[in-house]
Amino acid sequence: MLESGALSPWSWSLAADLLVPPPDDREATLYRQLPAAALLEALASEHQRLQGRRLDRAQLEESSLPGLALALLERPWSQEDRSALRQGADALRRKLAGDTVTYVVNRNLNASNHCVKHCAFCAFRRDPGEPGAYWLRGDELARRAAEARRLGATELCVQGGLNPAARLDGSQLAHAEQLLGQLQQAAPGVHLHAFSPQELLFFAEQDGLPLDTVLQRLKRAGLGSVPGTAAEVLTERVRRVLCPEKLSARQWVAVMLQVHAQGLPATATLMAGHLEAPADLAAHLITLITLQSRARAHGLQGFSEFVLLPFVGAAAPAPLRRRVGRDQPDLEAMLLLTALARLILGPWITNHQPSWVKLTLAGAQRALRWGCNDLGGTLMEEHITTMAGARGGTAQSAADLRRSALQLGRPVQQRTTLYAPVS
Repeated sequence: MLESGALSPWSWSLAADLLVPPPDDREATLYRQLPAAALLEALASEHQRLQGRRLDRAQLEESSLPGLALALLERPWSQEDRSALRQGADALRRKLAGDTVTYVVNRNLNASNHCVKHCAFCAFRRDPGEPGAYWLRGDELARRAAEARRLGATELCVQGGLNPAARLDGSQLAHAEQLLGQLQQAAPGVHLHAFSPQELLFFAEQDGLPLDTVLQRLKRAGLGSVPGTAAEVLTERVRRVLCPEKLSARQWVAVMLQVHAQGLPATATLMAGHLEAPADLAAHLITLITLQSRARAHGLQGFSEFVLLPFVGAAAPAPLRRRVGRDQPDLEAMLLLTALARLILGPWITNHQPSWVKLTLAGAQRALRWGCNDLGGTLMEEHITTMAGARGGTAQSAADLRRSALQLGRPVQQRTTLYAPVS
């Protein structure tokens, strides 16, 4: 039975086959006692065996990938083994993406924090009229878009809360189309990277339209790619606590299947460092692999990049803060996970990006030695993570991003949203 009539029956059915459950503890038994080098070698061999296949849950049940991933993610890494892990992730980064560090000149446009959802971790959302609530209308967003283009931006990243009042002639989708049109007119030629899977499904459900119709109309209005946020962690046992009102893990997968099928590239994200267990992380990362394997089998780009989003809880509700036990990311733990994500995702996703907003630019610079090849965007402004208490700032200059790469002795290159070089 479909959880949302907006989703296509084929994507809903296929999502059940591609959404990987948390591996059973027994699946890692064979690999727990292996030396780190042997574990990493076994992982590389399994990737080589699976590469080129279209993977689903049934195939993975006969694969060692879930058990290897779980063994890696739960391993108590010694200092010596951490060094080997970092070197392995860095070597894979070099093989897949080269030594060049990339970045994009972009502007983040968080249109409104009015939202009907109440996620346990979110410090961004507000009800209309509440202190801190805001709604930037189209003319103001267009002004900011034009300013960004004058400053050299090649991308506008547009996301916001689920604002039920954002309608044109009663339609959420028409309002979103109008906004994309205003941004295109104000900043011609700038790539529009907009609307998370949660927002896309909201537009469809509010207007009573199939998701494919929403995607097709937004593409005609100028949509170029989709941010892969709202994924958080793709297991229901985490989502029931962290974001029970949000779309389900299966819905996120179904939406992403339809996004890919429409030829729209998307980013892949993981929010970590809160309530998740190693098995949840393994399930999430391998689900990204199943989605990417299907996209590639159909000649589609699928995911253009993977972005690790460390949890920032300084302004989160007190019960969640107490359960997590920290307000800022544990940098060393996140660097370790950065390397593990690079190795577990293997050849499936080439570009890996840290979040300087969450880790600070110095932390993101360190992540370039743990498997990342990209520093993300200049942003110019940022509200969602900053309102959560992040300390990385709201903007970086292109010069600062370049300097961070050059300080490591790495070449650096400005890129487009889809990783073409900008001269």
